[in-house]
Order: sequence, then C-alpha cells, then structure tokens
Amino acid sequence: MKFSIERAVLVKAVSQAQSVVERRNTIPILANVLIEATPDGVSFRATDLDTEVLDHSPAQVERPGSTTVSAVMLNEISRKLPDGALVQISSDDATGRLAVQAGRSSFSLATLPREDFPVMATSEYSATFTAPAKVLRRLFDKSKFAISTEETRYYLNGVYMHVAKSEDGPVLRCVATDGHRLARIDAPLPAGADGMPGVIVPRKTVGELRKLLDEDEAEITVSVSETKIRFATATITLTSKVIDGTFPDYSRVIPQGNTRKLEVDATDFARAVNRVATVSSERSRAVKLSLDTDKLVLSVNAPDSGAAEEELVVAYDDEPLEIGFNAKYLQEIANQVDRDNAVFLFNGSGDAALIREGSDLSAVYVVMPMRV
Repeated sequence: MKFSIERAVLVKAVSQAQSVVERRNTIPILANVLIEATPDGVSFRATDLDTEVLDHSPAQVERPGSTTVSAVMLNEISRKLPDGALVQISSDDATGRLAVQAGRSSFSLATLPREDFPVMATSEYSATFTAPAKVLRRLFDKSKFAISTEETRYYLNGVYMHVAKSEDGPVLRCVATDGHRLARIDAPLPAGADGMPGVIVPRKTVGELRKLLDEDEAEITVSVSETKIRFATATITLTSKVIDGTFPDYSRVIPQGNTRKLEVDATDFARAVNRVATVSSERSRAVKLSLDTDKLVLSVNAPDSGAAEEELVVAYDDEPLEIGFNAKYLQEIANQVDRDNAVFLFNGSGDAALIREGSDLSAVYVVMPMRV
C-alpha cells in the first residue's frame, strides 16, 4: 500500500477515527485504525465494537492495499506535522511496518494484520431518511445535557429518538432525562421517517455524531433498525448499536396543570444563577427562587461559606411563590434557550417546573425542585 494525502485531510480523518477508540483496550486490534487504499481514495475505519466510524478521504493512491496501525499514534504524528505538508504513507507486508513521511520527518510504525480487524456486521434498516445537519444538531444538542450518567439505569444513558404526535401533527422527537431534569425537543418529521422504530442513541454516539453536524448545509442520511442506527454524510459514516432497553413513559412527568407563569430574559437569568451559586456548597448547589409581582429574587444561603442574593425584573402576575432548584440544572436549561425570553410554568413549591423558549412549543424542559 502506498499513497499521498494532504496533512489537513489526514488530521481530520484520523482524529474522527481515534476518538471512537477506547484508550484502555484488552484487545490490541481495537486500538488500531484500519487504513484501506483503493483507486478511489483512502478510507479510515475505527471501532469499539459498539460504535464504528468510517471516513472516506481523497488521496493519490500509488499502490492499493490495507493495514492497521495505532489510531492514537497516527493521530499524534499527523497533528504534529507542519501545516500544508503532503504526507506519504506506505506499508511493507514483509516487515509489518507502516512508513509515514512528510518533508524531513519520517516514522516507522508497527502494524497488525488487516484480517484481525472486526468490521461491524451490516444490518437491514427498517427506515431511512434524510435530514439537514442543523435540524439534527438542534435535536441532539438541546437534549444531550439531560442524559443520565447513572450506569445502573442504563436505559437513560442516551437520547431517545422516535416519532411522536404533537399538536401540529407527527414530529421527529428527541428526549433525554436523568430523573431530575428532562429535555423534549421536536422537529418536523422528515419524509421516510414515519416507520422508524424508537431507539435510544448512546451518549458516546451522540458525542461522535456532533462532529458530523458542523456544516449547516450538509444533508445527513439516517438509517434506523431495532438494534442499530447509522448517520452518513458524503464522506463519513457513523454506525452504532442502540441501547437495548425501554425508555420510560416521559409524558407522565411533563406537568400539564402548571398555571403560574414567569417570563424572564434567559441570558440575564443564567448569569444571575451563576453569580449567586458561587457561594453554594458543591454538594447541593441549591438556589431559591422567590417570586412576587414582576420581581424575582434569586438567593443562596450556605452556612459554611456565605450567602448571596440577586433581584431581577421579570413578568410575573400571580401569587407569591418560593421554590428551590439545583443551580447547575437551571443554568444548563437556560443556556439552551435560543429566544430572548425563557418561560417558566410553576404549580407549587413541591412540584416540577416546566420551561419553554418563549412561545416556541417545540422545545420543552422539566426540572424537579429541591428543598431549600
């Protein structure tokens, strides 16, 4: 195998591949990236057996072939090469080494046989549809903060993507919750998605997917089966197993009867919460919201470290209310709000709060209260 590739193209491809690789591996081949050179270009493939990424890159291929080499090592080398360099890569089957050359720099790396590399089995996908990158980015970016990190409740360790019914008709919906807060984000249902099964996309896959969604104009082909999901652009394919579990009935925890309405500038609110939370104990980070007519007082009282209070002018015309929340949860939700105003809907001091982005009903957040 022998080919030449631009340094920037190599960095992008290998960086994507090595991020899938687990740093600590009991199976040596899983630490490697599979490089395959054909007359059409070069592909880089990496897997952890649950997730697989495949990147097709343009290159000048002199001699087709394939081999595997340490993904982390190749990534480190390619990043340290000078900008604009043309990198020459060749493998020698007799010595089992991969040569990497750029300018006056040359490296000789150990390889493992291509035959040992596991390739994720192909699936029959029950639904395939295409969606703009910016639509998928919104769905996952706005929901992923609520993914649970509690491994015992493994079915909450991802984003539940499914077809749902809204007031305006069927939608593509992403939901995530950890039992303390919940995010439910809707987008118009793409053509071909109506028959897709609901799947829980794992946290790691959501993180890897983000790298495919940077270009607003890109169209992403999504293929879904009961066990796998695949996201593909013209050059990159990300395939992942989905979490084998049943996502809970989230509709039961979304409040329906909250009538006390607070409207507040989302940016001002997030900054105020951040300031008063400075003195809160790291363990609870509880902040109290005291509501009265057109006034919101945020306060923290931490006996060990001090107290803080800040007043905001808001739109509120209901009975006075005092309610406490985890400051981190409030900040994370407020940071998701794209509109100027965040709308909070309360019931009582012991009930969950519902948060919306202005009049937009396609993004809904729920946060459970804390005792303060």
